[in-house]
Amino acid sequence: MEADGFVRGRRMSADTPGGEGAVAGASAGAEIRWLGGRLWDVSEGIVGSLSPRIGAGELELQAAQLKAPPEAAGIPEPEYEGLPQGASTSTHMLAGAVAGIMEHCLMYPIDCVKTRMQSLQPEPAARYRNVMDALWRIVRTEGIWRPMRGLNITATGAGPAHALYFACYEKLKKTLSDVIQPGANSHLANGAAGCVATLLHDAAMNPAEVVKQRMQMYNSPYRSVLDCMRAVWQKEGAAAFYRSYTTQLTMNIPFQALHFMAYEYLQETLNPHRRYNPTSHMVSGALAGALAAAATTPLDVCKTLLNTQESLALHSLNVSGHISGLAHAFRTVYRLGGIPAYFKGVQARVIYQMPSTAISWSVYEFFKYFITKHQHEKRKSHRDGDK
Repeated sequence: MEADGFVRGRRMSADTPGGEGAVAGASAGAEIRWLGGRLWDVSEGIVGSLSPRIGAGELELQAAQLKAPPEAAGIPEPEYEGLPQGASTSTHMLAGAVAGIMEHCLMYPIDCVKTRMQSLQPEPAARYRNVMDALWRIVRTEGIWRPMRGLNITATGAGPAHALYFACYEKLKKTLSDVIQPGANSHLANGAAGCVATLLHDAAMNPAEVVKQRMQMYNSPYRSVLDCMRAVWQKEGAAAFYRSYTTQLTMNIPFQALHFMAYEYLQETLNPHRRYNPTSHMVSGALAGALAAAATTPLDVCKTLLNTQESLALHSLNVSGHISGLAHAFRTVYRLGGIPAYFKGVQARVIYQMPSTAISWSVYEFFKYFITKHQHEKRKSHRDGDK
């Protein structure tokens, strides 16, 4: 009921005659509040009046219809999520890169805890009861900056990885939807586009993941990111940076399929008119991320083992050499802890993924909206200047 009322309020404000100036002024106010981090303090009525439609050229068409003569108002509106008219794929790449960097940087301490809690044979000093206990003990015993070790390599990898990820997803989703279900949003297309986008994302991100997780482990022997990269290269070879790639894909393909389908379904439910709505993007992203994270935790545990090559765990089983391949990792995890071992760190993983995907989607949608609006205003000012 609240969602329906919210949408109706938004529609009424958008349809009010002579309200173009108010909408433009309010949009600027919303952007300031957003960048100020006070999203939840904005009332629904104000947010509704601030939220012009965007995506798939909708922003440009709506502005054109407000200015154009009545006979031009019959132009059909394209669907929400496609590539905006007049904007290149670089719009999605830039928005995706910013979203990825912000997501990983803000959630990095929880990611460090998740890696520690997935350890199969942890040191006595690295056995934690829950996420908050782990974070508090890491800060107290190892220093306030310890949960942030490896952040620089993660941010470096997250930018290009998420740029490829979102650009590929947007383009394929529109293309596949037109083939599978013309004129409508196809969940099959969403899932397939997410799977293909994951191939590019993980190819760019996997080396950074290996270094990051080795830096995050308790008593990590590496002094810096460069020291870790050099040591891995010299002792294990270049292949070590992609040892977990197939496992990463095996995990992330179902994760992203669930994630994107759940996000799009929730958007249809919470935001049926597919307008720019920060609250619905955050809620949809958080719920979709939690569902996908819980379902794929066993694969994440195996990926962590492959990335870290946990020494205590290998010694306890008298394993010589390195663990390689998903099947080997699955057998090792089972030998070390049985079925419960596959769900080590599930709490930390869900706690990490909920705000992580909420941040990623809301930042991505905001920057997509902001960049598209800026491009439209720039083109409009050029047209007015030519006249």
